[in-house]
Amino acid sequence: MFNNLLFQRIDNSQIIIFRIFFGLLMAVECWGSIATGWVKETFVEPQFSFTFIGLEWTNFLLGNTMYYIYGFLGFMGILIMLGAFYRITTILFALGWSLVYFMQKEHYNNHYYLVMLIAWFMVFIPANRYKSIDIWIWPQIRSNYIYLWTRLIFILQLLIVYTYAALAKLYPGWMNGDFLMIRYVGVARWAEKNIAWEPLTEVLRSREFAQGFSWLGFGFDLLIVPLLLWKKTRVVAFFAALFFHIFNSVTLHIGIFPYFALALAVFCFPAESMRKLFFPRKTTFVAGSNEFQPRHKNQTIFTFIFWTYILWQIYLPVRHWHIPGDVLWTEEGHRLSWRMMLRTKSATTQFFMVDKESGKRSSVNLNEYMTQLQRNRVSARPDMIWQFAQYLKKDQQKKGKEVSVFVSSRVAINGGPYHEYIDKETDLANTKWKYFGHQDWILEAPDDYSKVQIKENN
Repeated sequence: MFNNLLFQRIDNSQIIIFRIFFGLLMAVECWGSIATGWVKETFVEPQFSFTFIGLEWTNFLLGNTMYYIYGFLGFMGILIMLGAFYRITTILFALGWSLVYFMQKEHYNNHYYLVMLIAWFMVFIPANRYKSIDIWIWPQIRSNYIYLWTRLIFILQLLIVYTYAALAKLYPGWMNGDFLMIRYVGVARWAEKNIAWEPLTEVLRSREFAQGFSWLGFGFDLLIVPLLLWKKTRVVAFFAALFFHIFNSVTLHIGIFPYFALALAVFCFPAESMRKLFFPRKTTFVAGSNEFQPRHKNQTIFTFIFWTYILWQIYLPVRHWHIPGDVLWTEEGHRLSWRMMLRTKSATTQFFMVDKESGKRSSVNLNEYMTQLQRNRVSARPDMIWQFAQYLKKDQQKKGKEVSVFVSSRVAINGGPYHEYIDKETDLANTKWKYFGHQDWILEAPDDYSKVQIKENN
């Protein structure tokens, strides 16, 4: 049943529309990253980057090379948008984006992860069969249909993203407005300076405003995909999404994701409606009587792979349940889990090296090794703390020294009080990383670590 369902033929207007938006947004993202200095800050200025553990070898690309990589990826985005040499351009873009995604965690963002997944979807979906340069070169590939799985995989991925984003918000620091109060402080300052209307700034600083948007954010994430799919609420839901995403884009500065999410909404509308709106001259696809018949010999294998991928995406966001400790505290299981815009951390962290031969203990000046962004990030993220300890060990070995590395760290979450974070007695330079378990040198979370300390208006 599922075999044949996935290979039901449908109109391909939606994937053509999305290909155009996807390519354009990727070009803007990649070239914009160069223009705004993001590439310089993340990949050119640092001596090293905090890669995903095990991929430290990618550091040889750091420097001016990254300008060329991002410039090339932007160019691939334009070619994807135009549907030019589609198969090779999608493969090159997916490989390139995956590389730069795994190369750094300083700017880790679930949105970049989603782009990577979608980029790989595009590799396997023939989105160049209409309105593309490829059909000018090879007219025989022109088609007005595609298989249902190509639409279903986007819908299921969106449902997974938004559902887990909603469930992750079910903790006191979000629901009582602590996190958004901190984020909106900057918005309130901007309004005070540029608008100078006291009632507005008071509202922006208030807990009621932050808490109201916290609940709206939870409700939006939980319901938006079902409401977009339901005919009776689809149009209203889309305009609600339009307002929500643009508001977040302006106030929270979260890059292209709001516009990327709006582009993905095209899959929630009927294909025929999208065809009439974007391609009124396109031939209407009419399904034949054999629309449920098997299409190729690998259909069963593909169906197994399809549902295995979906189950894996369902599992990844809950894997932290198998790891001791609160994920908000330990960060273990945080990435690849759609835990978006949930909390803010501040920390005071000091590294110490002990020469094994002389026993001399010295404090590490982080300014000698890291950029300001890296110093801010490493302080509150255990995996980065461990990685830097390993970096120090290797750096000292090059100088003929063997050292131990110890860390003193205190962390505050959502403006709450500071608490001890890392076991001061653990030599992190000589401690192995547990890839699938809990790091014992992360101290237990306090009973209450998120009591906000922002001064509220009475």
